[in-house]
Amino acid sequence: MAININLNQTTARYFIIKGISENPILQIPIFLLVLLMYITTLSGNMTILIACRHPLLHTPMYFFLGNLSIVDISCSTISLHKILINFITGDKSVTFLQCMIQMYMFGSFAGHELLILTAMSYDRYVAICNPLHYHMVMNRRMCMTLAFACWIMGFFQVLPPCGIVFSYTCYSSIEINHFFCDIVPLMKISCNDTYVLEMLFFIEGIFPLILTPFVITFVPYIFIISSILKISSSTGRRKAFYTCSSHLTVVTMLYTTLASQYLTPNVLSTLNLKKVLSLFNTAAVPMLNPLIYSLKNKDVKRVLKTLLT
Repeated sequence: MAININLNQTTARYFIIKGISENPILQIPIFLLVLLMYITTLSGNMTILIACRHPLLHTPMYFFLGNLSIVDISCSTISLHKILINFITGDKSVTFLQCMIQMYMFGSFAGHELLILTAMSYDRYVAICNPLHYHMVMNRRMCMTLAFACWIMGFFQVLPPCGIVFSYTCYSSIEINHFFCDIVPLMKISCNDTYVLEMLFFIEGIFPLILTPFVITFVPYIFIISSILKISSSTGRRKAFYTCSSHLTVVTMLYTTLASQYLTPNVLSTLNLKKVLSLFNTAAVPMLNPLIYSLKNKDVKRVLKTLLT
């Protein structure tokens, strides 16, 4: 037996991932949609990584963009691979250890993405508001330090909540109503006292990982917009805004999705809205990021044309 049952409580050695939908008619369309989005994410972000090796793109902005592409590939692979495997093999089970590893890795890379976008916001702030000292401030050492700090913070910030979930010994069910192992669905089926985890999830997850990056990301844009409005020529204003429009588009899209996903009232969860929002966050956003940066950036398009020819 893989589970021990006592008074309707389960000591889980494995979980069943229910997926996006249990409707048999939707299985093939969902598989094809996820496969297409995943292939597009891989190809787009790999193209960005290759393009960032070109000497023309050896700048701080593209250094962070390369880090963001690595995060997008990793996040999509971790969260979407189970959907594809489930359809091919028909096996929806995942061991307890595999579930814990997936939960930790997804939480880490989700934190990486917010932190990398925060570092990119600081880079745009220096470029617009202090252009004469840009290369002095955003030198190679500063870029490496910021990137290293983002990766370290991303890996360590999810250790406490994941450690608490790992210590849970019983669950009311082994079915996870999601398409991958995440902390919130596991909390809902746990029969342990989740008060400490909920408080830690709120304090650590909202403030250091969402609210703080949100403030640090968007506050510089107040100064950026103020500096742009002070430029006398319309051409100069348009050029200055153009340098940060791609980043602003990405962070607005990401934070809007996160707000819709985590601030949606629980009464709507019966409509599986949160799973759809989570799919958009883990599949669509990483897919759109390289398209936004390549379509709106002349340097990237120039390098891609050079590589293709």
